[in-house]
Amino acid sequence: MSRRNFLRQTAILSSAALLRPALSWASADPFPVVRVPEAQRKFKSKAVEDAIAAVQKGVKDPEMAWLFNNCFPNTLDTTVEHTTINGRPDTYVITGDIDAMWLRDSTAQVSPYLQLVAKDKDLQHLIAGVINHQVKCIHKDPYANAFYKDENKRGEWATDITDMKPGIHERKWEIDSLCYPIRLAYLYWKKTGDTSPFDTAWKESIALTVKTFREQQRKDGHGPYTFQRTTSWATDGVPSAAMATR
Repeated sequence: MSRRNFLRQTAILSSAALLRPALSWASADPFPVVRVPEAQRKFKSKAVEDAIAAVQKGVKDPEMAWLFNNCFPNTLDTTVEHTTINGRPDTYVITGDIDAMWLRDSTAQVSPYLQLVAKDKDLQHLIAGVINHQVKCIHKDPYANAFYKDENKRGEWATDITDMKPGIHERKWEIDSLCYPIRLAYLYWKKTGDTSPFDTAWKESIALTVKTFREQQRKDGHGPYTFQRTTSWATDGVPSAAMATR
């Protein structure tokens, strides 16, 4: 075997091992399907499946097509919980490795599907549900960055020295936590023209966002937000936009 072919095969097998650790290195198929079985997928979208088929047909590199097939639908397959609450769509999105919803990450995870919503109303409703759920999170605490689906749950960081409320996973102030929901709402509106998510609660969440930004733009005095964490790791517990104590 040539060095070039050896490196190529090694890369393929390494990718497969990362996607599915149990994959046998001696597998006869270098491009196995490693998505969760169809019956276990949390949300199904015909537009997404059609996009996967189009990429598989149009991309010459079989490995690139294989990666797209397994990675592009992963958020829908494994991380979303979509329902209807009081007649409005509601979508909880976990990061994939932690059962909590980050405002930033939930936006980033569903944004690639916005280009397909014109072809799939269910997919559009799912993303509208993300906007609606983000609004509820901001109302709970605009200084928090990650939330549980269970509003009464107390997690591993419940003892953080800050105004920690039930239902919050972490209360590390991050400016992008409030920027990303605005980004998702804007891109959703641009793609769909739908204004149904932008009700009174959404407008109030924007007012809270502006209020929080202004509080953190102060030049003098103490703001309303403080944060400390008891930890043995020197780099743990320091919010990106605030030192351990403010």
